[in-house]
Amino acid sequence: MAGINVLSLVWASAVLLVAVRAELKPKTCTEVRLAYGSKGFNHNDVPHQGVNGAQLKVCPQGFTCCTPEMEEKLSQQSRTDLRAPVTQLSSNLQNTFTQRHRHFDQFFKELLDNAERSLHDMFTRTYGVMYVQHAELFKQFFQDLKRYYVSGGVNLEQMLSEFWAGLLERMFKLVNVQYHFTEEYMECVSKHTEQLKPFGDVPRKLKLQVTRAFVAARTFAQGLAVIGDVVSKVSTVNASPDCVRAAMKMMYCPYCSGQVALKPCPNYCLNVMKGCLANQADMDTEWNNIMDAMLNLAERLEGPFNIEAVMDPIDVKISDAIMNMQENSMQVSQKVFQGCGQPRPAVPDRVSRSAPDGGFNARFRPYNPEERPTTAAGTSLDRLVPDVKKHLKLAKKFWSTLPESVCAGERVSAGDECWNGTAKSRYNSAVMGNGLANQVANPDVEVDITKPDLVIRRQIMVLRLMTSRLKSAHNGHDVTFFDMSEDGSGEESGSGCEGQHCTSDFVFTITKIPPVIVRSGEVSGAVSLPLTSFVLLLGAASLAMLASRR
Repeated sequence: MAGINVLSLVWASAVLLVAVRAELKPKTCTEVRLAYGSKGFNHNDVPHQGVNGAQLKVCPQGFTCCTPEMEEKLSQQSRTDLRAPVTQLSSNLQNTFTQRHRHFDQFFKELLDNAERSLHDMFTRTYGVMYVQHAELFKQFFQDLKRYYVSGGVNLEQMLSEFWAGLLERMFKLVNVQYHFTEEYMECVSKHTEQLKPFGDVPRKLKLQVTRAFVAARTFAQGLAVIGDVVSKVSTVNASPDCVRAAMKMMYCPYCSGQVALKPCPNYCLNVMKGCLANQADMDTEWNNIMDAMLNLAERLEGPFNIEAVMDPIDVKISDAIMNMQENSMQVSQKVFQGCGQPRPAVPDRVSRSAPDGGFNARFRPYNPEERPTTAAGTSLDRLVPDVKKHLKLAKKFWSTLPESVCAGERVSAGDECWNGTAKSRYNSAVMGNGLANQVANPDVEVDITKPDLVIRRQIMVLRLMTSRLKSAHNGHDVTFFDMSEDGSGEESGSGCEGQHCTSDFVFTITKIPPVIVRSGEVSGAVSLPLTSFVLLLGAASLAMLASRR
């Protein structure tokens, strides 16, 4: 009787084991055939019934609906599917900053064009032929401003000094037409422009305003271009073979088990993506730093470094300087004669030919608000800056939160009954931290933490250097940097780029700008830069060495 009970128990266990195995076997691979075909593959490659999966390299072995050939094709598909959400998110971010750079760049350029047109129209009406005869001086002034903004190849302080010296030379001759001045004599006059102060305090104030505003505007536009370019380069970094293997296991191994609708557990997806995007996450510190630096410089653009507030009334300011010279012409002339010597009298008929019609009698009249030219680019700085500030704030921590952005919505399961890498069950492993160093114990992706991605490390350096330049611009100082990219020729880079594809691998050198002297009613931008200069040059040397090794 006892023997019969034992036999019955053994028989029942055998029947149960067969039933369990039958349950585990994919009864049919019809759904897999449909899903596989929807990916663009030949559905005839899928077996009608489950087969032995002993030859599979990634997915669980046993009875399966996948063949080794299918597994290989699905691995390639997983590479594409892994890139798709990352590319989409990165492209959206890149487009955001590329568009803002285009808007700012267009605005700044049109602002300069409008300011030049405004000055030309009003000076023509006010000073007539006297202005027309010397219009090239003002034309060169705006050309130099534009050249600085586009290429940076202009020393703003020197350019402004030369402009005022040139204006003094022309005006000095006009108010002293009874004398003949040699080139050597006019050189003496030009050398004493700052001591003479023929234009009052206008040159000093305008130099301070123009230098700060143009450095800030150019650097801010450049920062937008660099951000977009960095995103573009980082988004093209290929996934490692281990990452592709992990993505295949997460996305398509449920197919092989006949569970095509089964989605990965959220934390499982996070570990896979944190491993695959570990290098990108290491950008987060420098990325957040450049976002903060851009936000700080944006505050300056809205306030004391507002280029629109400087350029709109620049015609009025220059005219005020001319009026100061006119009103103080006798005192200025006497000081010049004392310092440079008494000039020789001019030939009488030359005096009559050179005498201006009416001199500088007409006081310059600025535009009324309704006469002002159309706002540059159809917008204003008051609209552009708040918009870009909003997007800068939203972009912070983009790289460290990229795994969470990918592992969201329909890409993952909403409940605990999900694919955990081996079966439909709860995922119990802890979620790894961000960055390469935290992937040592990643249970789902093998990550070699000793081999950081060189493309991404290079972009980290680009961000760091651009942040230093933004900080210098925030303090009223300029930094010149040169293109070191494969596409660049070594020429100075300007407002970012003329087209949509911008290069952003740069070496920095400090441009010598004297400390800003603070006077009552003005905002200080004076900062000592010896340590900054040393750090930047050190970074430049490191980047150059990296480039030569590659």
